Amino acid sequence: MKSSLLLALVLATTVVAQQPAPKPAAKPAPPKAPAIPADTAWHDVTKWGVEGRGWGDQERKRWFDRFPAKAEGKVTPAVWSLSRDSAGMMVRFKTDAKAIYTRYTLAKTNLAMPHMPATGVSGLDLYARDDKGRWKWVQVTRPSSPKVEAMIISDLAPGLREYAAYLPLYNGIESLQIGVPAGAKFEGLAPRAEKPIIFYGTSITHGACASRPGMVHTAILGRRFDRPVMNVGFSGNGRMDAAVGDLLGEVDAAAYVIDCLPNMQPADVTAKCIPLVKQLRAARPNTPIVLVEDRRFTNDWITPNKKKFHDDNHAALRAAYEQLKKEGVAKLSYIPGDALYGTDTEGATDASHASDLGFMRQADLFEPVIRAALK
Repeated sequence: MKSSLLLALVLATTVVAQQPAPKPAAKPAPPKAPAIPADTAWHDVTKWGVEGRGWGDQERKRWFDRFPAKAEGKVTPAVWSLSRDSAGMMVRFKTDAKAIYTRYTLAKTNLAMPHMPATGVSGLDLYARDDKGRWKWVQVTRPSSPKVEAMIISDLAPGLREYAAYLPLYNGIESLQIGVPAGAKFEGLAPRAEKPIIFYGTSITHGACASRPGMVHTAILGRRFDRPVMNVGFSGNGRMDAAVGDLLGEVDAAAYVIDCLPNMQPADVTAKCIPLVKQLRAARPNTPIVLVEDRRFTNDWITPNKKKFHDDNHAALRAAYEQLKKEGVAKLSYIPGDALYGTDTEGATDASHASDLGFMRQADLFEPVIRAALK
């Protein structure tokens, strides 16, 4: 009896062992992107231009570079490399199209970063004016390869309206076209003639870590002031360099906003702030200059060394500002840094770089100071 039970158990185990393992459930296929009609009318944006590019028609290594070619070898290699990102550029156009398409080629294969999505690093971010002339968000692309060909939006409400598309923040552009259905009206809008507000700064100015290009504080302020802006932010390399100051002085700006402290030590601020301001003032005697204190890490309340760093950095910039005012430097403004991200610790992605919330809060604090300076 025992032997027969044992034999039955062995046979049952053998049968189970011989059965094939169940196959893992197949992953659902990603939804296919809507097909772009073959008769789409494509428009090359270089034919009418983008805002935020600066330096007029000076020779470029690549059309969408922020700095002209002559900057290579004058600015540091890191600044030169970062200047080839299209941060801050915006293309404007009018159309009555019911759908809007784009195709563009990115310069870098890294489409995203661990703390910043592809929509911000490499996306094209579309806005439009509503019937009251206010800029409103429409849609952003979601790049999955360096060559993007996508429908940005469809089923649009009827009507001819103005659009603005912000270019990628942490990637460069080799080529960019806007497409509309055959027969739709389309007009490329040349860059506006108003003097731009120039923001010179660090990775935060560059755009880290906005979820999309239109959410950086420089872009938010451009919409609020309804005028061109230039983003001269260099990740890890915004250091009040004289070589960058030379280039900035060539541009007839509405205002210069200097926001470099996150990349500087207090001794650097003491050594470089006053010379940079005097350099800009010599080139542009009447252009307002706004100095911005370092934002605070949102966890500096529990990290004493970071808190001291911010305290010392702020003190160094304040001392430079007071010295410049004492020397009679005119049209100089100042933005404190303690609350740039707010005071509830919720305004950053990684303690250092702004989230969309942090960028909106920065814009709220920058706006009244810049508005007063522009008057």
